Amino acid sequence: MGDILIVDDERDIRELISDILEDEGFDTRLAGNSDEAMAAINTEPPALMILDIWLKDSRMDGIDILKTVKRDNPDVPVVIISGHGNIEIAVAAIKQGAYDFIEKPFNIDQLLVVIRRAMETSRLRRENSELRRKDVTAAEMVGASGAYRALISQLDKVTKSNGRVMLTGAPGSGKEVAARYIHANSNRAGAPFVTVGCASIEADRMEEVLFGRESAERGVEPGLLEQAHGGVIYFDEVADMPSGTQSKILRVLVDQQFTRLGGSDKVRVDLRVISSTNRNLETEIKAGRFRQELYHRLNVVPIAVPPLVDRREDIPLLAQHFIGLFNRTQGLPLRPLSDEAVALMQTMDWPGNVRQLRNLIERVLILGEGTGPIEVRDLPSSEDKPADDGRVVLSGTLATLPLREAREAFEREYLLTQINRFGGNISRTANFVGMERSALHRKLKSLGVVTSGKAGGRLAQMDDEVETADADEG
Repeated sequence: MGDILIVDDERDIRELISDILEDEGFDTRLAGNSDEAMAAINTEPPALMILDIWLKDSRMDGIDILKTVKRDNPDVPVVIISGHGNIEIAVAAIKQGAYDFIEKPFNIDQLLVVIRRAMETSRLRRENSELRRKDVTAAEMVGASGAYRALISQLDKVTKSNGRVMLTGAPGSGKEVAARYIHANSNRAGAPFVTVGCASIEADRMEEVLFGRESAERGVEPGLLEQAHGGVIYFDEVADMPSGTQSKILRVLVDQQFTRLGGSDKVRVDLRVISSTNRNLETEIKAGRFRQELYHRLNVVPIAVPPLVDRREDIPLLAQHFIGLFNRTQGLPLRPLSDEAVALMQTMDWPGNVRQLRNLIERVLILGEGTGPIEVRDLPSSEDKPADDGRVVLSGTLATLPLREAREAFEREYLLTQINRFGGNISRTANFVGMERSALHRKLKSLGVVTSGKAGGRLAQMDDEVETADADEG
């Protein structure tokens, strides 16, 4: 619950207030001058402060302390008390951010009413601050690859507008994080961000969840649209929204108002709409499962969120980010990553994208022992991962080939994997594999590997195209 700091130059007064509050179950701290008050605040900000406006023999009076507290600890409510109170002092204190003003001699019941209200305000402010911190963490984008920078550039362009955004991408690629990034960097950052899980809400409950309900027995129960007023409503996997609800959401987007279930009054809302999907909505429209009019309303600014395989360079940064996150939120060990583990993760397939990487890191930290580096042996088994005795376990196909063909197949796959890992950058690939750049080009040519202009490589019959690899290194 937090404690209450009582600041008064009269010992009898501060001890009397302390006794009253402690009898009511509150914890208190006492200060007789501004130095003691500031020391107490700097040690641990209180949940609430009761502050005398006049402090004898102090460097700062109550108004000065109030200004400092509201500057450095704006979430701490301050109740001003004074035996010399008048309307001018009360107005001055309220203007500087005081929660309330009580004149001495005060009525104990009145004091307790104000304190309880102020403590409730303090609790709500702390909860809101915690939620805001969680939102900032949830909105934190991590990466440095070209695909990541292109995504951030697109997101930054839409943060300051109210345009509707449609985020597309594979499951787990980070669409909700991108939506929260837009919200956190917009002029609606202090307003709600409300997620509608279109795939997880039962179809027969969707409209009640969205629009709310009115009844004589239970009164008004606001829905998610109403809760998001002034902020962002995020339709996660919007392709799963029931067709009947689609037409009603379309009407809300046009009119900016709706009626609760069981009600008759119009409820006006100011919303920014962000949607996401892992499906091709144009295909869904042709199949009659998604309304074309709604698609055009939602798809004002389409942004594609790339899969993790297009962001292999970001895997070490993401893994380190998740290690730090789990250390802060779950107390899991803050383990570094070995170079070998990083190399393996950058060559793995990631069908579950960033979500799969996050889950892998959490599992490794939970099941692992100690605080040493995360090694290859800590990661999920891989068919060509070194065995415990240092041997490489061959796949069935590779083991049946003659030595020359097996070696070529291995080299081809190995080099393609490394090219993918370094985003198609031949120079960085050559440096990692320990070859001169020109020698790597010759090896690629002999193996029939042609690099493409996109991150990664592809296999093809060798022709003069391989010479274009020089242009792919930027």
